[in-house]
Amino acid sequence: MVSNDQRRRQLAREKFLRQQQRREAARRRARMRNAVIASALAVVVTGGAVSYAAGAFDDDGKPKDVASPGPTKKPDPCEKPAGGKVKPLSFKKEPALTIDKSADYAMKLSTTCGDIGLDLSAAKAPHTVNSFNFLVNKGYLEHTKCHRLTAGGIFVLQCGDPKGTGKGGPGYSIPDENLKDKRLKGNVYPAGTVAMANQYSAQEKKGRDTGGSQFFLVYQDSQLPPDYTPFGTISDSGMKVLKKIADAGESTGQGDGAPNATVVINKATVSKS
Repeated sequence: MVSNDQRRRQLAREKFLRQQQRREAARRRARMRNAVIASALAVVVTGGAVSYAAGAFDDDGKPKDVASPGPTKKPDPCEKPAGGKVKPLSFKKEPALTIDKSADYAMKLSTTCGDIGLDLSAAKAPHTVNSFNFLVNKGYLEHTKCHRLTAGGIFVLQCGDPKGTGKGGPGYSIPDENLKDKRLKGNVYPAGTVAMANQYSAQEKKGRDTGGSQFFLVYQDSQLPPDYTPFGTISDSGMKVLKKIADAGESTGQGDGAPNATVVINKATVSKS
């Protein structure tokens, strides 16, 4: 027969075991929850890494490896676009090389936010400069929006897409050029650089020579591998315009989206000196 004291000890042991089981179950649930969270974070980080490796400046308009605090809508500092529509132009092949590689060329972007002057590197990037000389003379860039602003690791304004979606192009592609430019030190595109977007994937090592008409203007030193043709530099006055655009922020609040400023190229010109 079990005494009262033995019964109390037995009940205490059973209670202790139940407590231990509940604690262990809680620990298992916590471990599972943490594993799920860690897995989700890994997916986010991996996704960002893949996007970065695949190329921060391709022609699909997708966000790439940049982030900033929550959305803040700032006033539009720019004027209304001039009247007119984008010309629906497309060409079957790259234009014949007609520029003088020994000459100096300049491109002027008259935008709703102010004029952005570019000194073009004809000797170092002849195919790229020749392509813009051809497109600009056809009126290709007129009334097009600069559709993308990034802020956070990569600081650029992206333009040159007649569709304004990140997916437009002239119908032909041009080769990568000047990727060993001495200015691109330590995988940094310095402020004041103008370079081409393309569809190169560093992860797959595919997509070379896929530049079209989209280009980006670097308004602050940006950490990028040398995969994007640098073909010119931005004037001091142009940098002031870019700063105004950048200060207005972008639409998503995540550091990569459409600029809050209404950036439209009313007219573009290329001149030889």
